[in-house]
Amino acid sequence: MVSRAEPSLSGRWWWSIDRVILTTLVALMVSGVVLLMAGGPPVAERLGLSTFHFVNRQAVYLLIAMAVFISTSFLTPRQVRRSALLLYVVSLAMVVGTLYLGVEVKGARRWLTLGPLGSVQPSEFLKPAFVVLAAWAFSEGTRRPDLPGTILAFLLLPLTIVPLVLQPDFGQTLLISMVWCGLFFVAGLHWFWVMGLGGVGATGILVAYQLVPHVRARIERFMDKGSGDTFQVDTALESFAQGGWFGKGPGEGTVKRILPDAHTDFIFAVTAEEFGIVVCIVLVALFATIVLRALFVAQKAEDPFIRLAVTGLALLFGVQAAINMMVNLHMMPAKGMTLPFISYGGSSLISLALGTGFLLALTRKRPRAESFGEFGR
Repeated sequence: MVSRAEPSLSGRWWWSIDRVILTTLVALMVSGVVLLMAGGPPVAERLGLSTFHFVNRQAVYLLIAMAVFISTSFLTPRQVRRSALLLYVVSLAMVVGTLYLGVEVKGARRWLTLGPLGSVQPSEFLKPAFVVLAAWAFSEGTRRPDLPGTILAFLLLPLTIVPLVLQPDFGQTLLISMVWCGLFFVAGLHWFWVMGLGGVGATGILVAYQLVPHVRARIERFMDKGSGDTFQVDTALESFAQGGWFGKGPGEGTVKRILPDAHTDFIFAVTAEEFGIVVCIVLVALFATIVLRALFVAQKAEDPFIRLAVTGLALLFGVQAAINMMVNLHMMPAKGMTLPFISYGGSSLISLALGTGFLLALTRKRPRAESFGEFGR
């Protein structure tokens, strides 16, 4: 136990951290490795790799992610903003770099190869940095009308999503745009503008449907199964049917052996087959606990930056999880988006550690002077 009077940095951290969010996030991280032991081996065997190739790599990534997660949670609000600005500049430059130097996978250039470090997906790191900067800009716009904060927040969106559209990565574009609209609404801007942004978003989807064959094919397959190959979604739904409420048991799944991307995009379906719908509901509850707890803390925050940034990071985390699970259940077209802390992927895991580390840092209990005074800003 750590005494409340403990003056050390770790002591102050322990008594100021939101332990509900911390405990739930750690539970998700551990669950991810366990569930990957169900989804990873069949994919590794199909690729001619060792059975636990993906599990072992994820365990290494998790150690790095935990170090990033904990160290980031020690930051002050000022340090969070500065870190986000640096991360945004570097990530945006790397996203632009993928257009010229990126590795093409499934018709899109989203990955950069960094020598011995392997491949990295810069857009994953761009997301949390964008949310923090947009929250900062909106908060400055509402707190100090003499500064062009709201204009900067408007400019950030196209600056961020245009390179993503060119990759193309419409899943990340949709996610970032939805979170930005959420921040726009929470910042207290007029409903007229919210509805106008909805119209712009709908127009963007229509244009993408008309001009991008990849997007058109996914939407048509979602609307009409007879219009194309729906093997992935059909197999995922079969996993839910086979698993039932309590699943077949660890290692007993069979549908996962033919399910593409069983270790990444469709690990939620593999979880349903082996562990049952009950465990899937528990996962949903863990995600909901993190989001609702963060929104509760954000509502009580007096600093507009903390209120907006915590809201945006919670939305980013929750909406990404919701999109992945809805795709698995054939409730929306496939997006190629991971399930936070559950799906395999180094870039995804470490970027999520950064984003949730920012979230923990901003939800820590601080004296009023630190939130509003010299040290907070």
